[in-house]
Parts: sequence; C-alpha cells; structure tokens
Amino acid sequence: MKMENLTYEAKDGIGVLTVNRPDRLNALNSQTVAELEAAAREIAGTNDIGVLILTGAGPKAFVAGADIAELSRMTPMSARRTADRGQAALAAVEGLDIPVIAAINGFALGGGLELALACHLRVAAENALMGLPEVGLGIIPGYGGTQRLARLVGRGVALEMILTGRKVGAQEAARMGLVNRVVDEGQALEGARELATAILANGPLAVSLALRATRDGLEMPQAAGEAYEAGLFGLVTATTDMKEGLTAFMEKRRPRFTGQ
Repeated sequence: MKMENLTYEAKDGIGVLTVNRPDRLNALNSQTVAELEAAAREIAGTNDIGVLILTGAGPKAFVAGADIAELSRMTPMSARRTADRGQAALAAVEGLDIPVIAAINGFALGGGLELALACHLRVAAENALMGLPEVGLGIIPGYGGTQRLARLVGRGVALEMILTGRKVGAQEAARMGLVNRVVDEGQALEGARELATAILANGPLAVSLALRATRDGLEMPQAAGEAYEAGLFGLVTATTDMKEGLTAFMEKRRPRFTGQ
C-alpha cells in the first residue's frame, strides 16, 4: 500500500491507518481523501485484519479539518465534486465489513470529525476537541457530517453543534454518545487497541454480520431491519464458528474461532 499522506501497519489482526500530515495538523486535502478511499478499498479486498484503527500523526490532531487553501479556490462545480469525492471516501471507510475505530488523539474538527463519524466506534483522548465549525467560515459540512452526526446523537444536539459551530471536549462528547470511550491524553491509540482486542476475541464472521445488521439496518424501517437481521442470523448458523462457539460454551472452555 503506497501512499504519501497515509501510513499503514498491521499486527496481531489489527490494522492502523494513520493520516500523516502533522505539519498541517493532518488536514484533509484532495490527495489525502483519495488515498483514504484507495486504502479502504484495498483493505476491503483482504482478510489480513479483523479490526481497523484510524488515527492522526503527532500529538495535536486526529484531523483538524479540510485544507483551507484548497477550499478558498473552489467554484460551485468544483466544490460539489469535492464533496462527492469526500463522501465516497468516507462511505468506503464506513462500508468496511470489519469494525473501524477512530483513535481521536487531539483536534477532530470539520472534515476530521466527519471522518471520525464514518468510523463505527470512537475512542477519544481527554484532550480531544471535536466539532463542525464550518458555518463560521460561511460554508457547511460537506463530507456527510450533517447526516451522520444527527443519526448518532439526535437531531437537536446535532443541530446545536452544527448551527453554532460549538466544539465539545471528550467528556461532553462521551455524555452525548459521540464517543464510546475517553482515555488519558496520549493514550487514544492504546485505548483503541484495547477495544480492538476485545472485539477480536469473538467470532470474526459473527462480528462482521452483527456490524452489517446494525449499520445497514439503521437505514431501513424497523420491520425491514429486523427481517434483514433474521436473514443474517440464519446465515451465521451455517458457520463452523457458530458450532465451535456453542460447543466451547457447553464445554466451559475458550472458543477457537477460525473465521469459517
């Protein structure tokens, strides 16, 4: 995986994809967005890892936002294309059938928060600061932030953040359900690894199907979502992992899942 603005490493079933522009607080320029989409699609085509962690390089920022210099040169047509490309990249991240955890190690603003929202779970360091401040620049979120934030924390809470541009710290973000866990400053990646390890202890096929049932089902009416869940429940019972999990439970031992 050759990239200029991202780095990737995989170990013990966990992949770590890092936005590596610390001199620009990991801002999302067009090249970085393109690399994010390419990386997500490449990871989707492999079975090397069971969980992906997304984070930012350096101690200050997860991703501090979009590249303002690029934004300042946009026309209505180029802005629409930029939003479309950004949304496609984040959809590729969200669409992965393995859990994706954002390790928010500092600023996650604008496009940075939108990227974190595209992840399935979020671990934030105590010093993290999150928000969608675009209206203060005379623009609006363009990478799906208005949609994902409202679905995650509710319309009223989301609208307050979006319309005022107010930023929230890690503890407030946890109270509103924006992040799953808060850890000490400098420990976001380690906290994400701990969460990833807990996930990896379970049946990988079951984890993938449970993720799909929740993610995709939320886009359906409840009755359709429950029917979708039932179909996936039937599918998972055909796996060797299901038989191993139930047998291990009855034999009072740890299951040995193989992903089959």
